[in-house]
Amino acid sequence: MERSEVEEMQKKMMILGASELQVPAIKKAKELGYQVICVDYNEKAVGFELADIKLVVSTLDQEEVYRQALIYRPDVVITSTSDGPVRTAAYVNEKLGKRPDLSYENALCATIKSRMRDRLKECGVPIPEYYAATDYAAFSEAVDKLDGNCIVKPADNAGSRGVVHLDYKLYQGGHEIQLECETFSREERAARLAAYHREIKDKIYRYSRENARNGTVMVEEYMHGPEVSVEIMVTAGEPHILTITDKYITPPPYFVELAHCEPSGLDAETQEQIRKVAAQAVRAVGIENAPAHVEIKVTEEGPKIVELAARLGGDFITSRLVPLSTGIDMVGASVLLATGETPDLTPKWNRGAAIHFISVSNETGDGQEGVISGITVPDALYGLAGVEEISLYKRAGDRVQGTHSSNDRLGHVITTGETPEQAMELGKQVMAQIGVEITYEG
Repeated sequence: MERSEVEEMQKKMMILGASELQVPAIKKAKELGYQVICVDYNEKAVGFELADIKLVVSTLDQEEVYRQALIYRPDVVITSTSDGPVRTAAYVNEKLGKRPDLSYENALCATIKSRMRDRLKECGVPIPEYYAATDYAAFSEAVDKLDGNCIVKPADNAGSRGVVHLDYKLYQGGHEIQLECETFSREERAARLAAYHREIKDKIYRYSRENARNGTVMVEEYMHGPEVSVEIMVTAGEPHILTITDKYITPPPYFVELAHCEPSGLDAETQEQIRKVAAQAVRAVGIENAPAHVEIKVTEEGPKIVELAARLGGDFITSRLVPLSTGIDMVGASVLLATGETPDLTPKWNRGAAIHFISVSNETGDGQEGVISGITVPDALYGLAGVEEISLYKRAGDRVQGTHSSNDRLGHVITTGETPEQAMELGKQVMAQIGVEITYEG
């Protein structure tokens, strides 16, 4: 049989995204014997090295991806850890007449936060008070309704981009103005405070709006309490919860994830409440056969949904932490599920796994821009028992300015232990020995 005939008979999988986080899915598809068609706007994406066919196309360009799918005729179109391509995969699969792992309408609900909130509210899923603002006037009104203490974020982005805590009391300038205004009349004091509030709102609106692809900014109730993510595989509409991950985030005003650890250390009753809310959210969005990553805040009123994603969790949670802590190959399971097969979701063990992200403090240099002089990782750390991986994203000469989104992180450390506490403690010890030198200008 000629090579071209063999290639024609071979099943094809189009994978949207070819970054490092997509590599495990690409490898699994190859293991299953699929011809892999990788799509990414970055012609230097590492996943292209493993692909059979390389398409330098934006994964957000639905019509162009569909046009390429008509040319190459993949048996299935998937993505792994990115929100935007979830919509594209659903759109293309639907146009090609593939089985509905997630309908396009439901994909919009899973990836556009305003639609997600509306759907969850309709279905009675616990969520914070929220407003979707399409202009500054609506934004300002929503902030006032929440008494100037709220979360502001783009309606359609990820990785903590454009997410900020707006709270007048957080800003030292507000205290200074209040002190200064003691000598003014009540009217003058009110006018000065109003001007100060407008200044804060203007700055935060611009910051979040410039990260909003569709121009909509979400204004949401600020929720107090620990945050977790729930890692789920959905088969035939039934959510299978594999584990709950504790999340550790930068202090306000930004919300960048600095560490994850699993299994969760929360008490059994709280974890059961989390499981119920997560499953309720997955059913509300209409996920049929796909992974899900649900972020939840445990408030005084109970667990409430922060966000939901109809994809694998990023930050190496599903590609590294879940296998290390449970023995479940979640990436492999998601690829198998996309091919129509039923994956094995049986836990093999129960251990602790954690990831810590190397970062620059937002307080360092007061957010002043600087240049990395060097990042030092002692050689002895690489061979330490329980240290699974040390990876650096940036190097000497790269510019930094605090940690405002996940793109600002410098690297990560993955550790394991018999318990989650042991994994976290080892991670902290390793992090303490990694040196980061920053030279600040001026």
